[in-house]
Amino acid sequence: MSFNSSKHKLENIVCYTNSNLEFYKNKYIECGLDKLINSQNFNLTQTDFQKIPFTCKQDLRNNYPFGLFAVDRSEVVRLHASSGTTGLATVVGYTQQDLDMWADCFIRALKLAGVTKDMTVQIAFGYGLFTGGIGAHYGAEKMGCCVVPVSSGNTNRQIKLMQDFGTEVLACTPSYAMHIAQTALSMGIDPKSLPLKVGIFGAEPSSIALLKSLEDTLGIKAYDIYGLSEIMGPGVASMCKQQQGLHLNEDNFYAEIIDPKTGQNLPNGQLGELVITTLTKQCCPLVRYRTGDITKIYEESCSCGLKDMRIDKISGRSDDMLIIRGVNVFPKQIEQVIAQFKEIVPYYLITLTNENTLDKAVLQVELALDFDLDEVKKIEKLKRDIANEIKAQTQVSMQIQLVQPNTLKRYESKSVHVVDNRK
Repeated sequence: MSFNSSKHKLENIVCYTNSNLEFYKNKYIECGLDKLINSQNFNLTQTDFQKIPFTCKQDLRNNYPFGLFAVDRSEVVRLHASSGTTGLATVVGYTQQDLDMWADCFIRALKLAGVTKDMTVQIAFGYGLFTGGIGAHYGAEKMGCCVVPVSSGNTNRQIKLMQDFGTEVLACTPSYAMHIAQTALSMGIDPKSLPLKVGIFGAEPSSIALLKSLEDTLGIKAYDIYGLSEIMGPGVASMCKQQQGLHLNEDNFYAEIIDPKTGQNLPNGQLGELVITTLTKQCCPLVRYRTGDITKIYEESCSCGLKDMRIDKISGRSDDMLIIRGVNVFPKQIEQVIAQFKEIVPYYLITLTNENTLDKAVLQVELALDFDLDEVKKIEKLKRDIANEIKAQTQVSMQIQLVQPNTLKRYESKSVHVVDNRK
């Protein structure tokens, strides 16, 4: 959807935030739009809109806990928050209308993935203050699906429940889905024998190669879903059966792509940082919120027939980009290489250190369960092949360490793939 198509809703949300939030009222004064907004003939142009200063996560922290709530506390029916591990938590509130909109967005994601209301959906996202589990739960439940609210963890039990309940849809992080598959193998269960048909995966970036690996391992069709707690939660954008980008729910969100360094808007088709404006949220509306996620907007229409704007799969985060010996590298690029090798599984850890003032990168990857550890020549060749492919794809040399199965730490929510010990 173009700016002109969203123009009326953008004018409404600008007026709404100007009237209900001092934070945004001051921003509009700062960029000189206050008189225009308060005029009788308010006509917002794209140039005017792009003058509005960005909102970022630190703004939510600075206004902790309720400073960016645009409604009275009596209208707030739910609170969610980030973990706050890197500072104050970011708190998001929802009115009942906000929750209804969220559920409807997740229903769209389920339908795009071919899920029907007679299916059983096992939700292995974490529940609680994290938006993943409960957002998926209410969407699937409102659609009429049978919901198994198992949350994350206790993987052996997860597998037994899938078998006993006939679970057809799994919703979790892609890394946890792979952990479920590997755990099934260690239990002597063929992952493809599970009743699963569809996987809805989100909360962390995943490559197309990883989704394909999950499809091959679990015998499912894998779909990516995008969301973030500050904007709403899972369901902001989702993948259709064509699996070429994610359809944005444009009636609720307006997207821009900017250069993460300069803040300048980029044309469709160019890779940059995703900026989102909420168009219908009541409690915590955000105008020009910098997500930190790197993607692009597709210029062409999707062959599925939907007219919604599509964004590409998230290729990483602007703050996750690694600079190794002057070369920009995203962890997702490493993941794409790993997924090409059947001898290893997509669990990896990159450790960065300094060696004689130069960056040193060590990549630990886990061998598959059926790999013969006694074949030294085969191991050395595999290490060389992985290193050569990474060098070809990223222009960065990495030392490869092959570790035994189930060596690297498993994460039930977002995985940690990089440890930077450089001084």
